[in-house]
Amino acid sequence: MKRALTIIVFFIAFLFIYFLQTNFFNWYNIAGIQPNLFIILVLFIGLFLGRRYGVLLGIIFGFLLDLFIGKRIGFNSIMLGISGLIGGILDKSFSKESRITFMLMSTAVTILCEIINYTLQIILVGASPVFTQFMKIVTIEATYNAILIIIFYPLIQKLGNKTEEIFKENKSLMKYY
Repeated sequence: MKRALTIIVFFIAFLFIYFLQTNFFNWYNIAGIQPNLFIILVLFIGLFLGRRYGVLLGIIFGFLLDLFIGKRIGFNSIMLGISGLIGGILDKSFSKESRITFMLMSTAVTILCEIINYTLQIILVGASPVFTQFMKIVTIEATYNAILIIIFYPLIQKLGNKTEEIFKENKSLMKYY
């Protein structure tokens, strides 16, 4: 029951982030570039809930984004699915207690997702490659995401520990003895 409620809370968080992305950050952008809070959300899910939930919710959230604001179906699904997968892989490898570690993970995943998105745009859509514009977008978006993580890390850490307790319960028989 707790897991189902937590998943519902993540869908509500997705809608709230969608509202922030489409309204609030239209006003507060840097050189016309907004942060990608969806990458942070799905990375968070992968890190604290595991690889399976990270990939699944990443693909679902990406598909919803493609339906709401995407020009092509599948680009955001691939990007966010990979973010969830990376979060799930990094779950055991890195400490989630460090603000800098989480910030660096988010920055690296943001850069990787934008490279994948850029490559898909060139290969599948036939967009003309403009490397300097791409570098500007990636640099500002990754920096913006890192700054937001620095600011909101205490909340991220608290929510992460709470969800990890729910999803990664100790299922050994030793707790009964």
